[in-house]
Amino acid sequence: MKRLFTTILLLWTGSIAFAQRTQVDLMITDGNIIDVKNGKVSSGKAIIIRNDSILTIIDLKKAARYNARQQYNAAGKFIIPGLWDMHMHFGGGDSLIRENKNLLPLFLAHGITTVRDASADLSNSVLQWRDEISKGTLQGPTIFTSGPKIEGYQSIWLGDIEVGTTEEVKLALDSLQKLKVDFVKITDNTLKPALFLEAVKMARARGFKVSAHIPSSLTMNQVADAGLSAVEHIGYALKAGTKDEQQISDEISSGTLKGAAVNQKIIADFDEATALKAYRNMTRHGMSLTPTLSISRTIAYLDQDDHKNDPYLQYIGKGIRKTYIWRIERAAKDNPAAIEFRHQLFEKSASVLPLLQKAGVKILAGTDAGYLNSFDYPGIGLHQELELFVKYGLTPLQALQASVINSPEFLNQKNYGSITAGKKADILVLDENPLQHISATQKINAVIAKGQILDRKKLDRMLEDIKAMNQ
Repeated sequence: MKRLFTTILLLWTGSIAFAQRTQVDLMITDGNIIDVKNGKVSSGKAIIIRNDSILTIIDLKKAARYNARQQYNAAGKFIIPGLWDMHMHFGGGDSLIRENKNLLPLFLAHGITTVRDASADLSNSVLQWRDEISKGTLQGPTIFTSGPKIEGYQSIWLGDIEVGTTEEVKLALDSLQKLKVDFVKITDNTLKPALFLEAVKMARARGFKVSAHIPSSLTMNQVADAGLSAVEHIGYALKAGTKDEQQISDEISSGTLKGAAVNQKIIADFDEATALKAYRNMTRHGMSLTPTLSISRTIAYLDQDDHKNDPYLQYIGKGIRKTYIWRIERAAKDNPAAIEFRHQLFEKSASVLPLLQKAGVKILAGTDAGYLNSFDYPGIGLHQELELFVKYGLTPLQALQASVINSPEFLNQKNYGSITAGKKADILVLDENPLQHISATQKINAVIAKGQILDRKKLDRMLEDIKAMNQ
């Protein structure tokens, strides 16, 4: 009788203790947590996740206080926030909606938990996916999108809102506000420079962040004064580093400088001291820059790198692959001198990356991947971009910061950027330390997206499904 009483007492005490343990959804134990802000690595911890957020980080010996629905042993692994691709494009027309939608799991399978869609011609679908992913009814990376971008009349790009007057800019911004876009993008194909500056100011006055391609007849100082938030592509920084950017801009505006001679003069007139002064002015104005080195390098070296049999093409739909042709055919027309200059222009452009970093400009990691941009692949492209960042002068830590810290900061997303309590549970578990070799970001052991864990088996299954969908 005494033994029975003791047993009941122990069971009752145990059940009380179990009931007192805090119920959570996921616990990741024993990994090496990398603080991407300072590069410090901490171990012997447990990451406690409830719903889509990190509840707390605790010493491993206190983990028994929590009752987790799922546990993941990350011993020997390295943990960083999920990666952001800050410049990609969903596009190619309605016939490619399905293929574009197939890119969503492709991003996740490569640890890209957030993307910034920098406009194309599928805005309605992208906005719908953004909202469905936010509600949890569609699996994919968190999407921030500009919606349709602002351009001049009859630009080469599809899906734009075309404007030619101040009133039309106002109407364009009204429509973008109704769509609840996350930022405004403006490009320069046919938009008049004066109206470009006016559009930047008007969008900023409404509280939008504005990213852009800069009209070649304007200087970096002019767009900084107008309030531009981010420059897309590093070539604009190369021009800003010339000894007299105003003169070059004026010559382009008057038509006395055009064609290949523009970039030849920019390279000839580049000056490091002038560049640092211009970049520090960008920093004072709070400007960011998305280099998109991967697409530039791919196109520059198409003469050397044969991509026709890239294994990664099996993850890309046939329709999107067809959109690659125009850049390939255009590059194929270059003679040996033009090809050599392509190489020279890319190498010179990429060389300004550490100068931008030194000047304090916030570098954003983005790929330009999606349709049109040949062999610049959604998913793996971001990892290649980080590798190029390091190749051309950033440290692995700075490269990671460009993706997981600078990117959410640009979009005022304070609940991302670190593995700490209160942040979103978008997490990457890696087999190797990316601070030692940036290529370790490709050694993905598991992805946690909005608190849901995708282990290696699930990620591999996702990739197989994507291949099957693109047959």
